[in-house]
Amino acid sequence: MVIKVFLASSSGSTAIKKKQQDVLGFLEALKVDYAPLDIACNEDNRMWMRENVPVEKKPTNGIPLPPQIFNEESYCGDYETFFDAKEDNAVYAFLGLPPPPGSKEAKEAEKAFILENGPVKNGTVENETVESETVENGTDDAEDEENLEAEEVEEENLDDDSLKAPVKQEEAQEEVEDDEAKGEDDQPVSEEEEELRQLEEEEEAPEQEEEDE
Repeated sequence: MVIKVFLASSSGSTAIKKKQQDVLGFLEALKVDYAPLDIACNEDNRMWMRENVPVEKKPTNGIPLPPQIFNEESYCGDYETFFDAKEDNAVYAFLGLPPPPGSKEAKEAEKAFILENGPVKNGTVENETVESETVENGTDDAEDEENLEAEEVEEENLDDDSLKAPVKQEEAQEEVEDDEAKGEDDQPVSEEEEELRQLEEEEEAPEQEEEDE
């Protein structure tokens, strides 16, 4: 991209000459390549400049005065806008050129970018990393909540089972005792017990006969 500076080499205006010198001197100090185009000696240059300066940038008489600055076919501005850009350390932006690394304007642009988007690390905006970490943390928190809920449900089930276990044990104990009691009733009478019972009956029999007599 070539910066075009339209100027009048034979201008009788001291103010115009000073403005032209300021623009060219500053561009040379910045080591910006530019092409000076004289409108005093070249009618084509003068006509092209007048046709391509935007209407809103032209003075009331419709004839723009030099110096006028273009980036190829794109209009950058006149001396006043150039001076404002110089005061704001924004000449490269004014010219439509990327500021060289390490320049004051590049540092200002970096500060503005950081204020708007956050610091940059390894070519990645930190805000994006923070957002992704927040999303991941949110996912982890959700998983933790689900795990806690599952653990609570398991504990409740364990509590229910622990309460039911003693009841079942008591029921089983009662069944065992009933079975033992039934087993005792159903056991056959031993021979000794049978003989004792017969002896008791025989002793009771004579007593009964005596009473009958």
